[in-house]
Amino acid sequence: MAVRELSALEARVLAVLVEKASTVPDSYPMSLNSLTQGVNQKTARDPVMNASESDVASALDELKAMSLVNSVSGSRVARFEHNMKRVYGIPGQAEALLTVLMLRGPQTSAELRINCERIHRFADVSSVEGFLEELAGREPALAVKLPKAPGAREARWAHLLSGEPVVPASAMASSPATASSSERDEEIAALRAEVEQLKAAVARIQQDLGIAG
Repeated sequence: MAVRELSALEARVLAVLVEKASTVPDSYPMSLNSLTQGVNQKTARDPVMNASESDVASALDELKAMSLVNSVSGSRVARFEHNMKRVYGIPGQAEALLTVLMLRGPQTSAELRINCERIHRFADVSSVEGFLEELAGREPALAVKLPKAPGAREARWAHLLSGEPVVPASAMASSPATASSSERDEEIAALRAEVEQLKAAVARIQQDLGIAG
């Protein structure tokens, strides 16, 4: 699979084409105008973008060079369709998962099952996890399970079509926080020991001086 890492806009354009092919098939293949609207859509997008038609057109040119997008002839208005499954060699279930990850950012398996509903309906969360594990086990990997954030019940998944995801420090594994907590516990224990030693010293001084404690 000779496909380079996609830019954030290229990934969004590709994902919108896959999404709209399932959700609004009557408008697919898509025109540049409708595709730009889908890229800048305010709902079901993270992050929200504000790309111009020329930005989207440039992204389309790059995607066409990688065979991820095709131009469709025979219409007065240029229209575009995706070729994601064939280029990446993945089944429709995996395509749906990667699409929703590109549109909405990192999500848990349960969130992905819900958000994929209009593209592909998964029977249960375990089937979602099965396809995610398969994507993560490919060479090169197309998805990754992120470290569980402190206090989070489930780990989230991210796509790797645009390279390694940037994980905020607050979402990193809890081991550093655990280490800091352990250090604080040791400091508190040391302070308590010092207080007990001072109390004993004061008691001895009071005893020597005949002062009642």
